[in-house]
Amino acid sequence: MDYQQIIDKYYPEDNRLRDIYMTHSTLVMKRAVRICDHHPELNLDRRFIIEAAMLHDIGIFKCDAPGIQCFGKAPYLTHGRIGAELLRAEGLPKHARVCERHTGAGITKEEILRLNLPLPPQDFLPETMEEKVICYADKFYSKTRPEQEKTIEQAEQSLQRFGEAGLERFKSWERLFE
Repeated sequence: MDYQQIIDKYYPEDNRLRDIYMTHSTLVMKRAVRICDHHPELNLDRRFIIEAAMLHDIGIFKCDAPGIQCFGKAPYLTHGRIGAELLRAEGLPKHARVCERHTGAGITKEEILRLNLPLPPQDFLPETMEEKVICYADKFYSKTRPEQEKTIEQAEQSLQRFGEAGLERFKSWERLFE
């Protein structure tokens, strides 16, 4: 599977959205690979991490987020589910799981119901170590300022507004990956 062909299929134009997408995904991928390389004891699938990190946000173009040049109709929160559907259609179910489980530090069924989120009522939590690494790495880069790396404290702060459970998951990954 060539992840670049999939990116080119959904982001064919050389424009600001593709720049944002590529910058963000590349930085997430590099941080995830760094974790992979520094923790051989975790037996991570490095090739999969590269591919899935580059594809984890593939669904953003269908979302309504004009601040990052996304002019679709779907709520931004659904970009992971949208990306998962695209990647399942491409025959990549493992990569699709990364898409739908990377938002925040994962989202529980309880949170979806309590907050009335526009997602199916089920758990979308990273389960495999590779899913956790990519979800973790993603928290250090926003798409509004794609080149700027957040500190651990800033990443924690951005998660804190969504509740303690996600923040605690992130902190457990900190202890494992840093």
